[in-house]
Amino acid sequence: MNSEEKEITYTTSNSYSTLNALTSSTKHVWFVCHGMGYLSRYFLRYFKQLNPEENYIIAPQAPSKYYIQPKMHVGANWLTRDHTESGMQNILNYFDAVFEAEKIPEHLNFIVLGYSQGVSVAMRYLVKRKMKCDQLVLHSGGIPKELTAKDFEYLSDNTQVKLIYGTEDQYLDTDRIAEESQRAKALFGNRLRILPFEGTHVVNVDYINHLV
Repeated sequence: MNSEEKEITYTTSNSYSTLNALTSSTKHVWFVCHGMGYLSRYFLRYFKQLNPEENYIIAPQAPSKYYIQPKMHVGANWLTRDHTESGMQNILNYFDAVFEAEKIPEHLNFIVLGYSQGVSVAMRYLVKRKMKCDQLVLHSGGIPKELTAKDFEYLSDNTQVKLIYGTEDQYLDTDRIAEESQRAKALFGNRLRILPFEGTHVVNVDYINHLV
């Protein structure tokens, strides 16, 4: 009995969520990638304290949804270690479609934020598409092992990079925090600011509110 795994290409659809409106008053556009177990529409709540006239937030939706026990809430995740490369290609195509739909004006302050699992997909997308941003925020997540400083040479010298993590994060022990900090320093050098806070694996709204 022969077992064979095959691969096909097909067209699919996915949602994404936005907060506020993109108008002539908008100063900052955020592209925010949620962590595992979130849905994009709920992730937006962490950005509701920002000035709604000046901030427009785009939250893409991870494609793989599942039920979270015990209350059977619906969550989603971006990637697993199984078929990571093809999964990331699907995400690249999806992000491309989001940006094509949104048509963000180039003169606005553009912020890319990844939280937890969203860090890896945000960073990979920037590198693959050589997308420029004014701020890159890496919040409580892991930097993909394959990325190097050369991958980010295309970024402007004015691009700010923030590494945010909780000192009591249950997923990032002391060794892991030191490792990720060193990786970030190697990738971004003097552009990097490390911003620890007292807390666990949670979104730090206070830091978000002070990014702009």
